[in-house]
Amino acid sequence: MAYDVVVIGSGPGGYVCAIKAAQLGLKVAVVEKRSTYGGTCLNIGCIPSKALLHASEMFAHVAHGVEELGVEVPAPTLNLSKMMAHKDATVKSNTDGVAFLFKKNKIDGFIGTGKIVSAGKVSVTGEDGKVQEIETKNIVIATGSDIAGIPGVNVEIDEKVIVSSTGGLTLDKVPANMIVVGGGVIGMELGSVWSRLGAKVTVIEYLDKLLGSMDADASKQFQRMMAKQGMDIRTEAKVTGVEKTEAGAKVTYEPVKGGEAVSLEADVVLISTGRKPYTAGLGLEEAGVALDNRGRVEIDGGYKTNVAGIYAIGDVVKGPMLAHKAEDEGVALAEILSGQHGHVNYDVIPSVVYTQPEVASVGRTEEELKAAGIAYKVGKFPFTANGRARAMLATDGFVKILADKETDRVLGGHIVSFGAGDMIHEIAVLMEFSGSSEDLGRTCHAHPTLSEAVKEAALATFAKPIHM
Repeated sequence: MAYDVVVIGSGPGGYVCAIKAAQLGLKVAVVEKRSTYGGTCLNIGCIPSKALLHASEMFAHVAHGVEELGVEVPAPTLNLSKMMAHKDATVKSNTDGVAFLFKKNKIDGFIGTGKIVSAGKVSVTGEDGKVQEIETKNIVIATGSDIAGIPGVNVEIDEKVIVSSTGGLTLDKVPANMIVVGGGVIGMELGSVWSRLGAKVTVIEYLDKLLGSMDADASKQFQRMMAKQGMDIRTEAKVTGVEKTEAGAKVTYEPVKGGEAVSLEADVVLISTGRKPYTAGLGLEEAGVALDNRGRVEIDGGYKTNVAGIYAIGDVVKGPMLAHKAEDEGVALAEILSGQHGHVNYDVIPSVVYTQPEVASVGRTEEELKAAGIAYKVGKFPFTANGRARAMLATDGFVKILADKETDRVLGGHIVSFGAGDMIHEIAVLMEFSGSSEDLGRTCHAHPTLSEAVKEAALATFAKPIHM
């Protein structure tokens, strides 16, 4: 049977592209090497990590956060196996949901390793070694990304003592000590899970701040909060060695600015130094598909590779490695393949760090605006001045809005707070319609809500806040 579209990979980009293409009337097949759909995100990434983040937050909240509210309970007892069962059930529910959507939309699924034989032909090798070929008008590469490791350092990840994010989601006991190599989103999220459950967590980060390119104000506030929660954070530190020991593992690092090497030991070391495009075994070289100098599939503005009929989306191409970015690209490409005009606004892609408090961002940072020479103005509002936050004992953090100095058009928004990941979207919607800080500041917000802090930050951008 010949298809209109064959998608290799069923992560957020792949499965969304497949579903949208099927909804638009195309005959679609998906090739997935795992036994379940959903890719890294649903199986060993976004979804299981959020299940553990929420469960560990509840554990920590009961242990430390309810007595001041007049709720007196005995110290909670951790049942880690039950917490892991909740995580696994959450994963199954989501992956089963994707399988249901494929069936509903009459999408054919092929379980096995996909390889591009040529433009118009994909081979699938099953676990039994049998190979079948699928003919198609269009091929979509949506194979996602893999762990990147530490540049220049040989690290043997066994997923028990020295672990990636995959092993960090499946530990069978809480380590007494954990070292997190890399202070980005994945490292801080998983580090916070095990810190809340009782581990002493040390974070070693090469840069001078956490969360990479995140707005410096947000990063600084976030680091203070994580330190207050008990994490030992060491920035400007270059890891030079990671090795197993009889008792666990040892990490050696040197100060980036020079100085003596330091060695630390821990029960578990989490390697979270970023991800790289997954292109191994896809047959790209044989098919003539070009890659850039970072190993990403090269595409044009319509997700086309240099080979006719072959496209690519998600983590395997340029841009932020975010599930929702991949999803939007999947929709846009499906529309293009069906003759429409799909488009993604890359200036309005939110990013969220799901710690507690959360950190959320959309658009430009102050550092980016300065580097671009754009004149801007800043409005900030702290949650210490928000009535709902006081009632919830959730006064850590702030909202920060950046707007063009001349036009007042909002160019970026940054929130550090409880629920920041949900609040960021009103700024995203405003930016999608090229709105101004005055538009947002003059929009009536329900009282009392945390979102009033967004309105107040907008007021602070074009005029003055009321409650500060």
